[in-house]
Amino acid sequence: TFTTQETMTNAQTARKWLLERLENKAAVKNHFVALSTNKNEVEKFGIDPSNMFVFWDWVGGRYSSFSAIGLPIACSIGYDRFIELLEGANRMDAHFRETPLARNIPVVMALIGIWYNNFWGAETTAILPYDQYLHRFAAYFQQGDMESSGKAIDRDGNKVTYQTGPIIWGEPGTNGQHAFYQLIHQGTKLIPIDFIGVVNSHNKLGDHHLKLMANLFAQPEALMKGKSREEAKLELQKEGISPQRLENSERFSQKQSFQKRNLF
Repeated sequence: TFTTQETMTNAQTARKWLLERLENKAAVKNHFVALSTNKNEVEKFGIDPSNMFVFWDWVGGRYSSFSAIGLPIACSIGYDRFIELLEGANRMDAHFRETPLARNIPVVMALIGIWYNNFWGAETTAILPYDQYLHRFAAYFQQGDMESSGKAIDRDGNKVTYQTGPIIWGEPGTNGQHAFYQLIHQGTKLIPIDFIGVVNSHNKLGDHHLKLMANLFAQPEALMKGKSREEAKLELQKEGISPQRLENSERFSQKQSFQKRNLF
């Protein structure tokens, strides 16, 4: 829109720096491009409209990566790779439109989320990728889910009588195991989890990835089965019973494993 405060603050700072260095008012026109739906504001800023990458005004920011807003992605990874990203998104769109509901991945995941949120009272969902390349995926998905579902009024202006969306959060792999998994396994909060893993690593270094995958497969099993007093007693029989080691069973989680991570 060319009106978002933090974006325009950065843009004005860059504009000021360029004008001070080049001492030429035409510098903005010659050296800036814009990704926007707002031609008037782009011109007012000093950018040549012919250097404006446009997209539809109905494209929400949380869905804009596949529009002209994806230009920085294309510049970073190359346009051929960006096309792979678009093709993957297109394939997922086609799956959503054409696949019967019982086998429709987005529909099934959405229904599971509604079940957790409205019938089990789960207030948050954790996204835990066992892959460092996906270390920011939870933060990315926060906008996609929470900005979309963060409503309390329906389309007719009525206050809803159900929960509209959980709090999305997460951390990559074993980092979280040393931070908050204790609460997930043994605490009083019910926290559904989406585990994500990639079978074939791009960085083959010793048995690092094998150990990472072992943790990925062990965590959902532990959440499902828990640990009884008897099991804890057997484990700690030489040290004495430790009641705080008991783990709740039937914790909800899903595991998604991919053969290989790629843009498609």
